[in-house]
Amino acid sequence: MSADRTRRAAVTGIGVVAPNGLHTDTYWKSVKEGLNVLDRITREGCGHLPLQVAGEVRGFDPSALIEETFLVQTDRFTHFAMAAAAAALDDAGLSTGAADSPYSVGVVTAAGSGGGEFGQRELQKLWGQGSRFVGPYQSIAWFYAASTGQISIHNGFKGPCSVVASDEAGGLDAVAHAARAVRRGTDVVVVGAAEAPLAPYSMVCQLGYAELSTDEDPARAYRPFTSAACGFVPAEGGAVLVLEDADRAQSRDATVRATVAGHAATFTGASRWDESRAGLAHAIRGALDEAGCAPEEIDVVFADAMGIREADTAEALALTDALGPHGTRVPVTAPKAGIGRSYCGAPLLDIAAAVMAMEHGQIPPTPGVFDVCHDIDLVAATARPAQLRTALVLSRGLMGSNAALVLRRGPGSLAQNDKENS
Repeated sequence: MSADRTRRAAVTGIGVVAPNGLHTDTYWKSVKEGLNVLDRITREGCGHLPLQVAGEVRGFDPSALIEETFLVQTDRFTHFAMAAAAAALDDAGLSTGAADSPYSVGVVTAAGSGGGEFGQRELQKLWGQGSRFVGPYQSIAWFYAASTGQISIHNGFKGPCSVVASDEAGGLDAVAHAARAVRRGTDVVVVGAAEAPLAPYSMVCQLGYAELSTDEDPARAYRPFTSAACGFVPAEGGAVLVLEDADRAQSRDATVRATVAGHAATFTGASRWDESRAGLAHAIRGALDEAGCAPEEIDVVFADAMGIREADTAEALALTDALGPHGTRVPVTAPKAGIGRSYCGAPLLDIAAAVMAMEHGQIPPTPGVFDVCHDIDLVAATARPAQLRTALVLSRGLMGSNAALVLRRGPGSLAQNDKENS
């Protein structure tokens, strides 16, 4: 089925599970205030590893949110995704039975690491006790598609379902995939990503990344766009969105919080940060072209912010390459500096922050960053009031993917309503 360009993919629901908030509202409050919640890792079995700082999701009790039947089958990354999906559906005013048909609702998730904690636990049983002690769910709980499967099964959704198995930029690619499904006729798509990379096995797998920060001071471990940048800090968590046809959303009196206007992606190779400049710029131009958006229309950029000098320089130059003189003037922010990079979940959290920034007319700051050494207008220290109509979200992956996504403010925006009522 060909895409119908008259159908717009609208964000009507957002659910968040993040190191700085287990709910969307608390996440936004923390992001707006520029809180840095990075801390020493407390997970059992990680104390001896060289990676000491991360963004942990603390206080999350999956048993209070997910039935036991699903808990025993799934890993922590799927627990995050299911909780965020439930919150997003509730935010959108869509219960399990609210859709016209179960075939009208699809699910798309992105995953970079899968269920490492569940897999480690079962492998320990195998090596320590024997094969008869390995549970039957070992074959599915670690699988990168588990979150898509469990969200669809739990809610009875039978529409188009898929998973993007990729590096960080896969989070944006999943949203683009969901938006295309809406344009092609699917009424609703639940889309998102959540990661749980802080179990010992998962941590060891990450130690080969040269871009990983091993600074033991949480206040200095992740400082993108500064001369002291020493890498990124990993994190747990992510976000889930409800995308639906904008006309359908308005017909049921749902709030259209934003629309997905454009997307493009490129590939430039693992850790080739100099080449990522051209690749990211090409993706930005492609996203602007699909959105029918001029460079000067971009009101805020949510940066990838890798946190190493070469990558940060490439991103700053890519903005100028793609946006021209506007690239040095447009406000740029990287809230993830305060919570870490949750791999595929990171750009979904940026989308959630971008939507709420447009709604509230506030650009959140980049936590802990003051001495910017690149020619960009990085928002630091405190949130900046601004009339925001269009946001650009960027993401790059350690394996070489680059992606850009353009969002437009929805008519339900608080900022727009405040302006109209003033």
